[in-house]
Amino acid sequence: MSDLLTIRVRLAAPVEAVRRALTDPAELHVWFAEHAEVALPDRYEFWGRYTPDGDAPHQRPLHVDEHTLRFAWVLDGVETTTELALAPDGPDATVLTLTQSHWSFADALAGSTIRGVLQTWWSLSLANLAAHLEGQQLLPRTDFTSADLRGELLIGAPTDKVWTSLTDSEQASAWFGYPIGIEPWVGGRYAMGGFDAGYAAKVVDLEPGRKISVDWGPTGVTTWELAESGGKTKLTFVQSGFDETNPPYGAWSGTVSGLHELRRFHEVADWQPIWLGVEMPSGASS
Repeated sequence: MSDLLTIRVRLAAPVEAVRRALTDPAELHVWFAEHAEVALPDRYEFWGRYTPDGDAPHQRPLHVDEHTLRFAWVLDGVETTTELALAPDGPDATVLTLTQSHWSFADALAGSTIRGVLQTWWSLSLANLAAHLEGQQLLPRTDFTSADLRGELLIGAPTDKVWTSLTDSEQASAWFGYPIGIEPWVGGRYAMGGFDAGYAAKVVDLEPGRKISVDWGPTGVTTWELAESGGKTKLTFVQSGFDETNPPYGAWSGTVSGLHELRRFHEVADWQPIWLGVEMPSGASS
């Protein structure tokens, strides 16, 4: 059985700019890690509160060239392998393919190892790389030292349009890139995978046009709150009601990673998602 996670994303920048963002310590500090030290081909390290197992650097380069960066990364005592491969997509865009070993859907569900967060953590990191390259406001990075899970995002669209995109099943499925069934009333279902997927969270609070809260069970309650701000919409999002000794970092990272696409859904003419596909180990479910 494969244990290789693959994520492909289209970035609005040429290969040279993407490679610089991936290898320049000053840029890495902006969008990726609290601390970074790079001296390729001998050193590629990142650590700090925004990095899983980030108490110290645990990476070493394995291969580097103009289009590929591969490094070993020890996580929870296991040496994993991460590769970032770049391919030009015309003169001003790049397709980045990330592969990550030693991730499993079972680990993600059970929370038995920090490696379980890798899919959603990488998705959030790549969303922030895209935002960085586009000169956009970054999404809040997951702080693995804190149980305070909250953030804000300014979206260039009226509040009523953003509200519809958060509560309409068809629109939410489009920008999140995964089927979502939503019954927008208190007691209604919020079903990742659609209403036939078998499990649905529950809408526990709703103020039409302003706020919706969804109870996910052990991972807590997600609340999205909207406010008008100079013709734009300020979106405040919070995860609460979970065991603070075991914060749901994986679920939080996944929720936040989708918000870059929500913003683009409203702000980009002829919108197309940046995500080109996620392939997970056999036995997993996307």
